[in-house]
Amino acid sequence: MKADLKRRMLLQGTIATSAIGIAIGAGLLTPKAVLAAWPKEAFTAKDIPGALNSLMGADNAEESGDINIKAPDIAENGAVVPVTVSTTLPNVESIAIIAANNPVPLIANFNLMDGSEGFVSSRIKMGKSGDVIAVVKSGGKLYRTAKEVKVTIGGCGG
Repeated sequence: MKADLKRRMLLQGTIATSAIGIAIGAGLLTPKAVLAAWPKEAFTAKDIPGALNSLMGADNAEESGDINIKAPDIAENGAVVPVTVSTTLPNVESIAIIAANNPVPLIANFNLMDGSEGFVSSRIKMGKSGDVIAVVKSGGKLYRTAKEVKVTIGGCGG
């Protein structure tokens, strides 16, 4: 009986994988559909105001003590810098992480659903020492805070 169940699950998995493969091969499933809303201009902007204007429609973020960035003071390897951003601001719509001295400063943007906790965690790449900036969109306004991170080994081509 266990063998029949395992065989049935294997067949179902094989059929599902085959169907997905055929759909991809026929062009029915493409990454373009998934990435259609990707803000390309924001992630290719060479400066912070340009990135924020493209991403959030403004770059006038005000300083806030309600945002906390947890990152190492000294990152031994700029290719893998752990960063956690949390906030107690109400109605958080999105959280963006920026590495000020990177050639392309916008690292990540997280759009949050209504009722979500204002918390994101990621590993980022930093080319050299500088500020890690968190920009939080809450109630239609932009708030920011920054933390300096010193990098001993470069991560963006260094």
